[in-house]
Amino acid sequence: MKTTYITLSLSAALLLGSYSCKKGEVASTDLEAYGTTDSAATIVSDSISTVATMKVKDNQFIKTADINMEVKDVYSTTISIEKSVQDLGGFVTKSNLQSNVISENTYNTSDEEAMLIKKYQTENRMQVRVPTEKLGELLTLINNSKLFLNSRSVNAEDITASIKYAEMESKRNQKTSENISQLKTNKDKVKLDDENMTEGNIQKLTSMDTADNLKYSTVDIYIKEPKLRIAEIAVTNTNSIDNKYKINFIDQVKDGFVYGFYLIQNIIIALINVWPLLLIASAVIYFFRKRKTAKHEQSKIS
Repeated sequence: MKTTYITLSLSAALLLGSYSCKKGEVASTDLEAYGTTDSAATIVSDSISTVATMKVKDNQFIKTADINMEVKDVYSTTISIEKSVQDLGGFVTKSNLQSNVISENTYNTSDEEAMLIKKYQTENRMQVRVPTEKLGELLTLINNSKLFLNSRSVNAEDITASIKYAEMESKRNQKTSENISQLKTNKDKVKLDDENMTEGNIQKLTSMDTADNLKYSTVDIYIKEPKLRIAEIAVTNTNSIDNKYKINFIDQVKDGFVYGFYLIQNIIIALINVWPLLLIASAVIYFFRKRKTAKHEQSKIS
């Protein structure tokens, strides 16, 4: 089976909405349920984007949203958003709440106590998934928590034509499977059948992802507080503790004598460990000196 042919089929599978259990064929009924309505468009309130609640007959959309805003209290807003998502039948896939410390200083208030002052700003990056028909309602609830909206984008990707094409590719895959089954069993048939099954499995897997994206909309949310917060934390005065246990001059002198005594001991022990080398070195030096003295006396006699 040609590689390019397989690649084209795999790309089409990414757009597949759902599939049937019989012979790997894709059924369009589940996907169409998410995009079909009797009206051309749904009228919504001014507080949210019409894209969030738009429904067009015979068209199917994957909807996503991205929100960046400032709120009074990040922690409380996070709890509120998570509860709203749960009440709407959705779920939270990511919530990364953190406090960014801008400055940190310690001020002594007594000989034993001090106050740690932290200036910080809290933020949270969230990703939630909510049933597509509830996306507009969620955006309205989130909008009610804002102090200032930095940005918001809502996207609706029309994948109707792509799903139809994916259905045709699924039928082609099934037809290929039937043709392969009629071939004489050999190594080539086994290879073709394996490649076709792999392609079919990938189509089924990706169709599940597409159906999930049609059913649930993904919303990325970034919230932060516009002003710095200040935290006052009671701590111990470390300067007084250091002074309390700091070693004085006399103690340092005593420790110096003790350290010097141990150093002498270590040197003596080291010399004892290498006494054979010292003995050999002494013998060599004695030999050379004696030889030098003998040569000197001989030169005088001459």
